Amino acid sequence: MGPATAMNLGRLLTQTARRLPDHLALVWGERRWSWAELDRRVDRLVAVLAGAGIGKGDRVMVHARNSNAMFESMWATFKLGAVWVPTNFRLTPAEVAGLAETARPRALLRDRGFAAHADAVRATGHAPFVLAVGDAREGEQDYEAALAAAAPPPPDHEAPVAYDDPIWFFFTSGTTGRPKAAVLTHGQLAFCVNNQLADLYPGTTEASASLVVAPLSHGAGIHQLGQVARGARSVLLPTERLDAEEAWRLVEEHRIDNIFTVPTILKALVEHPAVDRTDHSSLRHVIYAGAPMYRADQILALQKLGPCLVQYFGLGEVTGNITVLRPDQHSLAEDAGGIPIGSCGSARTGMEIAILDDAGQRLPPGETGEICVRGAAVFAGYFENPEANEKAFRGGWFHTGDLGTLDARGFLSITGRASDMYISGGSNVYPREVEEAILTHPAVLECAVVGLPHPRWGEAGVAAVVPRDGATLDEAAVLRHLADRIARYKQPLRVVLWEALPKSGYGKIPKALVQQRLRDDGVSFT
Repeated sequence: MGPATAMNLGRLLTQTARRLPDHLALVWGERRWSWAELDRRVDRLVAVLAGAGIGKGDRVMVHARNSNAMFESMWATFKLGAVWVPTNFRLTPAEVAGLAETARPRALLRDRGFAAHADAVRATGHAPFVLAVGDAREGEQDYEAALAAAAPPPPDHEAPVAYDDPIWFFFTSGTTGRPKAAVLTHGQLAFCVNNQLADLYPGTTEASASLVVAPLSHGAGIHQLGQVARGARSVLLPTERLDAEEAWRLVEEHRIDNIFTVPTILKALVEHPAVDRTDHSSLRHVIYAGAPMYRADQILALQKLGPCLVQYFGLGEVTGNITVLRPDQHSLAEDAGGIPIGSCGSARTGMEIAILDDAGQRLPPGETGEICVRGAAVFAGYFENPEANEKAFRGGWFHTGDLGTLDARGFLSITGRASDMYISGGSNVYPREVEEAILTHPAVLECAVVGLPHPRWGEAGVAAVVPRDGATLDEAAVLRHLADRIARYKQPLRVVLWEALPKSGYGKIPKALVQQRLRDDGVSFT
């Protein structure tokens, strides 16, 4: 063990439980836990896992919906010095087994109804110890029974850790190839917690409350670290599906002041009629991330919620920690104090952004290139994946794979994923720009633009468009709408109307899924 370079991040919970033992910590449906109760349960889970031989550096896989068990598993794993390996609960057993082959967990916590997932993981030869919530079978331990039987460890039992010790395998949500395990560390996440408290939701205290509407396995879990550090209560939705009516009721009941969400969820919340009949004046920071938010959706959210929107751009590999656009930097006006409309903000405190060309050279303001970053929020690398690491860390920068521009003041605008861009007739087309133009049509609810092979132009655009309920829309109307709004070469050659766009488990619209459905439907130019 080297010098004491880091605090075990699990002590954030220990400290808060000692400071605020009787304050409300977690709410899930009708159930309530104080900080002292939550910490005692976490310590008992530490004892259960330690009794099964789980220790420092071992991986603990968790396949669960948002719940107290999901929350508790995070903190117990941290305190042990083990590595938390959460999965998206919507994944299939085969997909989870693939993640287990990468992570090689020694233990698995599974939610009720996920026996097939446990069987698939066990079939890989990993996770000999299985905890099950509510429907344990032979060979598995019942979660609540195991906690009740455990003798809690002594005070200050948290494992000593170094800055670079792994704490979390954050699986990328890529839609091509097997997801990679980004290794997050105790020291890196400590920086991220401080940065979020400074840049995303300043002023958060034990009087605050956070509504959890996205999976704790990813960005929402990172968000809750800062809430625990400050003693703010976390309120989980009672069901796994987004219930906008219930979400707004909880905002009013708990005087929620911060929410972490993604654009598709925020759009669903502000378009629901309950937003107009509940009191949401307590909201101070409604944070959206994970994908760009279209200007039309941003305007509606500002009109409904007022000046509380916070945008950040980031990736799992940089733990959401690249840019921030504060509430006072959001504007209904087209001139937002000189900030480019559509910008996702400027560099977070302690982070540096550069737009690099293919040769790794910085590009001047206004030119499009790859968004690259460096700073204390950048992860330690992909687990046992030297090829991916070599590609990701070229030239001393982390390469995000996103394209964008920086203006002279340092405000970043994302053009799209490098893989989303297509070349039509020798010209680069960035789908985001085309989608923004389509969404200004009043009859359009959502859309996605992708490039498909074209015999003359190399590639050409196809727009998949979802009309608003009751609206009349056809291909010709969309193309007429675009005629004077964007250059001819950027306009899609085809428009298809769908009832819904395919979405990932994180609420994103993966372009690969859009392209696949177009191919399945026989849409092509060849």
